[in-house]
Amino acid sequence: MPDASLAHNWGFAVFLLGVAALCAFMLGVSSLLGSKAWGRAKNEPFESGILPTGNARLRFSAKFYLVAILFVIFDIEALFLFAWAVSVRESAWIGLVGATVFITILFAGLVYEASTGALDWSPAGRRKRQAKLKQ
Repeated sequence: MPDASLAHNWGFAVFLLGVAALCAFMLGVSSLLGSKAWGRAKNEPFESGILPTGNARLRFSAKFYLVAILFVIFDIEALFLFAWAVSVRESAWIGLVGATVFITILFAGLVYEASTGALDWSPAGRRKRQAKLKQ
């Protein structure tokens, strides 16, 4: 048993050495063969052949980040449901009940997010909701 473990560790060490050598080779070759020219056009960002306009430092609304976080959350939850769907026969009724509880919690979270306006993008809709709350 110790011999198999030692052989496995040597294989892993050779793999790590190969990765380090490949990275060093790619960095070395690119620094040797790469262009050394400097100029104003070299320092400008290249965006698919289109000249850049304006400043890259734009301020985004927090809504973009909120939607991104919600997307990641629901995407990961869909991944959990996919894993459950793959093992549905092995998990039997207990798995079905667990998945039903999971989907119910997801749906309750989605309803809560919709009721708080986290999914509302229009300013007019927000104003209407705030006017209803004030009444």
